[in-house]
Amino acid sequence: MNPQNLGRSIYPLLGVVVILALWQIYTWLSGISPLVLPSPIEITSVSIKRYDLLLQQTWPTLVETILGFALALLIGIPLAVLVANSRVFNLVLYPILVAMQSIPKVAIAPIILVWFGLGISSKLALAFLVAFFPIVVDTATGLTATPSGLLELAHALCASRRQVFFKVQMPAALPFIFAGSKVAITLAVIGAVIGEFVGSVTGLGNLVLAANSQLDGPLAWAALVWLSALGILLFAAVALAERLMMPWERTSHH
Repeated sequence: MNPQNLGRSIYPLLGVVVILALWQIYTWLSGISPLVLPSPIEITSVSIKRYDLLLQQTWPTLVETILGFALALLIGIPLAVLVANSRVFNLVLYPILVAMQSIPKVAIAPIILVWFGLGISSKLALAFLVAFFPIVVDTATGLTATPSGLLELAHALCASRRQVFFKVQMPAALPFIFAGSKVAITLAVIGAVIGEFVGSVTGLGNLVLAANSQLDGPLAWAALVWLSALGILLFAAVALAERLMMPWERTSHH
C-alpha cells in the first residue's frame, strides 16, 4: 500500500481512538451519570444488546434520507442548468432559492408536518429541502466555471449546443456536482431526523426522543452513533459514485 494512502487511513483512525480513550477515562474518573454522558463501553454494549431495535429504526431514516436526496438531485440539477444558462432564470430563481435556504428548517418542520402528515412524506420533504440548495448552487457554479478553452474548442469543431452541454459542460461540472452531493447527503440525514423529532413513530430520531423520555442515556447515545455511521456510509457511497463516474480524476492524481 502507498505510504501516503496508509497515512490517510491511520491518522483519522488514531484520532478517533484517542478521543474515545479520553472519553472513557473521563467517565471513569468523574463518575458522571450515564444519563448525562454514557461511556463508549456502555454505548457499545447497548448497541450490541439492542442491535435489532437500532437496525429496525435505521431503515426508515435511511429510506427517508435517500428518497429526499434523490428528489433533490432530480429537481436540483435541471434547475441549476436553467440558472446557469439563462440570465432570466438566474435573476428570477436565485433570490428565491437564497430566501428559502435562509429559513431554518426546524421552524418550518411543523408546517411541513401539517401539510404532509406523520408518514414518510413529511420526512422526505424536509430531507429534500435541506439537500436541495447545495446541489443547485454547486451544479450551477460548475456549469458556469467550464474552462473557456474547452468551449472555444467545441465551437471551433462546430459542436451543437446539446453536444457542448453533454460533452463539455457536464463533465467539467461533475466535480462541483459531487462536491454539492457530498454536502447534501449528510444534510439529508439531518433533515430526515428533524422530521422525526417533530412528529414520527419510527426512525432513529424518534428513538433518541423515546430513549431520553425513558431516561435511557446509553440507548439515546447509541442511536446518535448509528445516525453518525449512517451519514458516514452515505457520504462514502457518494464518494464511491464519484470515483466510478470520474475515473480520470484518479489517474490525474498519480
